[in-house]
Parts: sequence; structure tokens; C-alpha cells
Amino acid sequence: MPQFVGQGEAISEWIEVTQKNINYFADATGDHQWIHTDPERARTGPFGETIAHGFFTLSLISQFFGKTFRIKNQKMGINYGVNKVRFTAPVLIGSQLRAKFSLKSCVAIDNGMQAVWSVIVECNGRDKPVCVAETITRHYAQNK
Repeated sequence: MPQFVGQGEAISEWIEVTQKNINYFADATGDHQWIHTDPERARTGPFGETIAHGFFTLSLISQFFGKTFRIKNQKMGINYGVNKVRFTAPVLIGSQLRAKFSLKSCVAIDNGMQAVWSVIVECNGRDKPVCVAETITRHYAQNK
């Protein structure tokens, strides 16, 4: 992996954000704020419809990553943390999102590698990203 540091971007496929997904996320996290889960009330709110939770958008990064990369000889990959994250624009229900990944650093750890990624989550048809993050993943090698 270290040879890919600074070598451009990898771009995921588009994912549609549905009200059903948002409701599941609200149930899982206990965050049922009306702006996310009450379409009728949200119509009179600041965005005219429900929007995704910021943390829902952040959680999609794992799905984007898994559909974009295949790391050979990996026993296990884990999310290790997030250095920076900003939710820069709302995600309206029905939006199509994708992520752009660029590898910022990659260092050896015991039986694997630790990678720092710059991640930009984009919304189809909009110029401004909806989430900008710097995430850390760990990738452990298969035992030989």
C-alpha cells in the first residue's frame, strides 16, 4: 500500500440515500430528530424535506471503501479512527452520494499497515461536497 501514497484518487460508485435507510439509522442510534425522520414536518423546515444525519453520511464511508478497494492478502481491516470530519452541506433524501479517496500516508504496524485517507463525499448534481473527512484504517496481514 505505501506505493499508492499521493498517487491520485479512487472514486466509489453512487449510493442512494433513502428515507428507509435514515429511519433505520435513527432507530439504531436513537436520534429521531424530526428533520431526519418526519417528512411532513420537514416539508416546513429549512430544507423542505428530510435530510440524512451527518453521522449517517460519515458511516457510509465504510461501504464506499468496501466497494472501491480490494486489499490482497488481508486477514482483517478495521476503522481505527477519524482525525477530522466536517459536514459541509445537507444530504437530502433521494440524493446520490459517492466518495473520493486519496491515500495520505501508510505506515507499518505489527502484522499490518495503518493508512490515513482523505475522503470527500460528493452529492450528484451539486458542486459542494457533503462531507470531508480524514479517516484511519488498519489492515492486518494473513498469517503465513
